[in-house]
Amino acid sequence: MYLVAGLGNPGREYNMTRHNIGFHTIDYIADKLGIKVNKLKYKALWGEANINGEKVLLIKPQTYMNNSGESLMEFVSFYKVPIENLIVINDDISIEAGRLRIRPKGSAGGHNGLKSIIYLLKSDEFVRIKMGVGAPQSKEYDLADYVLGHFTKEEIPIMEDAIVRAAGAVEEIIKNGAASAMNKYNQR
Repeated sequence: MYLVAGLGNPGREYNMTRHNIGFHTIDYIADKLGIKVNKLKYKALWGEANINGEKVLLIKPQTYMNNSGESLMEFVSFYKVPIENLIVINDDISIEAGRLRIRPKGSAGGHNGLKSIIYLLKSDEFVRIKMGVGAPQSKEYDLADYVLGHFTKEEIPIMEDAIVRAAGAVEEIIKNGAASAMNKYNQR
């Protein structure tokens, strides 16, 4: 069994913001598989899918980004899922918009959602799919405003393509492991 969690913030005002790219990827995967992510459990919206013969829960924590670990800790604990079978999809400002970077484990890299997950699971041994959203052009730009800002008209098609590739990476991780997905989807 796998848990695939896309990170984001609940609420219409956060729709199509950089911070919510994880939510959008979960929505894309659900649409592709013909399932709904509309059940409520452990402070998350979730739906059940089957990918490559594996039971997969698609999860969108509704705790706001900084508390994402609260929800995922409950899912991991209840379903007794090995930490390495947790796949987290999150935004990353240190990566160019549209690029993916898959890692089998690692630090939070300054991402508050990942910090919460690592802290509450007491482990950083979960797979993450980091989706580049680029960095603000100016050092004076407030980082919170940037990640909570909407994609530009030029960025939207780039990010739509990234969502499709991230969904492919999820499937590849479940089918052949993180190393295979890294070889196939990490962009230099």
